[in-house]
Amino acid sequence: MPEPRTWQVTVGSAVLGLALAAGAVSAAGPWDNGQRKAERARAAATTPTGGAHHAEPRPPAGPQLPAPAPSAAGVLRALDAPGTARPGDLATTLVPLLADPALGTLRTASVVDVATGKQLYGEGATTPMTPASTIKIATSVAVLSALGPDHRIPTTVVASPDGRTVTLVGGGDPTLDRTRLKALADGSARALKDRGVTAVRVAYDTSLYQGPARHPIGPNDNIAPVSALMLDEGRLDDSHSGPAPRTTDPAGDTATAFAELLGKAGTKVQGTPAPARAPKAPKNPKAAEDPAAPLARTESAPLSSLVERTLTHSDNDLAEALARQTALARKQPASFAGADKAVRAELAALGLPTTGARFADGSGLSRDDRISAALLTGLLTRAADPTRPALRPALTGLPVGGFSGTLEGRFDTAPATDGAGLVRAKTGTLTGVNTLAGTVVTADGRLLAFAFLAGRTTSPYTAQPALDRLSAALASQG
Repeated sequence: MPEPRTWQVTVGSAVLGLALAAGAVSAAGPWDNGQRKAERARAAATTPTGGAHHAEPRPPAGPQLPAPAPSAAGVLRALDAPGTARPGDLATTLVPLLADPALGTLRTASVVDVATGKQLYGEGATTPMTPASTIKIATSVAVLSALGPDHRIPTTVVASPDGRTVTLVGGGDPTLDRTRLKALADGSARALKDRGVTAVRVAYDTSLYQGPARHPIGPNDNIAPVSALMLDEGRLDDSHSGPAPRTTDPAGDTATAFAELLGKAGTKVQGTPAPARAPKAPKNPKAAEDPAAPLARTESAPLSSLVERTLTHSDNDLAEALARQTALARKQPASFAGADKAVRAELAALGLPTTGARFADGSGLSRDDRISAALLTGLLTRAADPTRPALRPALTGLPVGGFSGTLEGRFDTAPATDGAGLVRAKTGTLTGVNTLAGTVVTADGRLLAFAFLAGRTTSPYTAQPALDRLSAALASQG
């Protein structure tokens, strides 16, 4: 049963609190010349929907908000205003909103002052709930903590000792695209030519991952089979995010595409690509005379960018890859079960409350996942901690209410419009489950972390606006 409502007065210097809030807001705010650096690189891409049911059409809405993000000046002015978020006011505001029937019959909530880490409001805050895609916040914080924001995921090509076979080795990068695959083939062809090799067989190695490749939900347009080697997330169309038809053999398709590109680069390919283990890596991978040295290598964008993409677009394939990278860093099998253990251990090492938590997957598609509202706000607070800059992408990747990612089409009707541009949050949607967790800048410049989880909901069309109203109400606090 959810615990009784609890709230407590924030203790500490208001001046110090505002200073800390200003620092955290600066790190997490919805501005960077109007748009985050990582988003600029993808500004021309179509807005994704991602997640389990984020692609469901929304009912007709009112006039759309203007496209540009809010200017920093209008938001930062609030930081000069004295005052703090008051627990009594929060209870008065949130209790009626949480009672909205649209939020179903299971509801939990947590609101925390980021500057102090104090809980200002709680409703069943420690009760584990099905989080849907808000679990991606946990996945993101775990991988950033385990590997750091600069880590990149490699894909390599190695040759057999006799030089007659080249093996494409998957490192777990679902963002590998055709441009990078071509560069990998071109580099391999040049290296083979330098060795006097003109014809090879192609193999591919996916042994980095263990356990079942298929997510327990089965074949689904929201996720491809989870493989250490895949091209464009196994998509069979030109989309870059959101639901799409998926290949049933991402590794085989990637190897076939590589073989074709290798042939075009001047190396004759004999036979059909087949699965195999790559030759054992040499002690000195840069030794040109070692036949097992990589012929070519490509790397993903840094984890900071991958995490932002995962959160902004609710990218399920990338979330599962990040969970497995955490497993590898924690010396666990790169599988669903191994990732569960690794993510939980990484978060516990950060001092977060993981009792009752379960990470059955990294994406939130599984109904067996469990996270409490308190754990979600704890994750967000850790990510805003000035002493933990490596975790910051878990905040900067959150969609901006009314402007980007899975929140672009929300916060467009009053009173939720009060949160447009001020709320940054990760959405979560499964049939009967609707969640929202993120940060919001209040009227007096406080940065609050919040998590609202609703279960047994009857319609996302009513539950999502109810969640938006809850987070928007926080923006008016002061």
